[in-house]
Amino acid sequence: MTQSTTRKRNKTFRKSGVLLLMMLPGIIYLVINNYLPMFGVIIAFKDFNYTKGIFGSDWIGLKNFEYLFKTTDAFIITRNTILYNVVFIVLNLFIAVGLAILLNEVKKRFLSRFYQSVILLPYLISMVIIGYLVFAVFSMDSGLLNKTILPMLGLSEISWYSEAKYWPYILTIVHIWKSAGYLCVIYLAAIIGIDQEYYEAATIDGAGKWKQIKSITFPLLMPVITVMTLLQIGRIFYSDFGLFYQVPLNTGALQSTTNVIDTYVYRALMTLGDVGMSSAAGLYQSFVGFLLVFISNYVVKKINRDNALF
Repeated sequence: MTQSTTRKRNKTFRKSGVLLLMMLPGIIYLVINNYLPMFGVIIAFKDFNYTKGIFGSDWIGLKNFEYLFKTTDAFIITRNTILYNVVFIVLNLFIAVGLAILLNEVKKRFLSRFYQSVILLPYLISMVIIGYLVFAVFSMDSGLLNKTILPMLGLSEISWYSEAKYWPYILTIVHIWKSAGYLCVIYLAAIIGIDQEYYEAATIDGAGKWKQIKSITFPLLMPVITVMTLLQIGRIFYSDFGLFYQVPLNTGALQSTTNVIDTYVYRALMTLGDVGMSSAAGLYQSFVGFLLVFISNYVVKKINRDNALF
């Protein structure tokens, strides 16, 4: 390394010293919280024994993965996990983008802030509380639907917590209600960041609101949509544990439509106490998600390189 290069680097460090110091807590947190635990991945390939520890436990290869694929529930939990997440990704995209566009048209500052707060509020509520709110609506004995709405419509009461066929719709509605507001705020921030001169020029040319949305908002919003969708695709083998465990109240009669990989692993861990099995499931989910992000990004890059995540 030449003396001039060293001098230039030292100068850069002196100029950016404060910024580097500000980065330090975040870097330390990232290393401790995200990278150090990765050593625990080897648990997935071991017959974990608490007395022997992680490194002292016996190697068993891929045996911890077998219970995920050999069980009779393997098809059901994989199907539920994938289909729910595909539906969530598609509906969240359309609803969140639509809400963001509508909110952007609210010009009064107070009303805009109020609507944003109302839409975002469900995202901040604990899934445990939401589970009991759902119970207050669908309870057989005192639920709002059975005791108020259905009698008004002349319909008989329904035992919601015994009928699995209704829960794909219930869980989808609850998830969209809870998460669409968060994505909406992200898309709204991206829309607000679009240069208003584009819209002014379109107005002068005689373009209406729909034409402006179609020709300006959507194209300029597409990079953000692509990034958010790719991130969600990366977690397509994960599920919102609280949604599928707390909201149905862990009811056995509903497990054909509410059981996903995360809840299945949790129940197996609570029953068998096998840490290796749960670690194997987590590694499997992460690996598949990693591959899906790369494949999806490759497809996006082939269509439009500028919209790719990397």
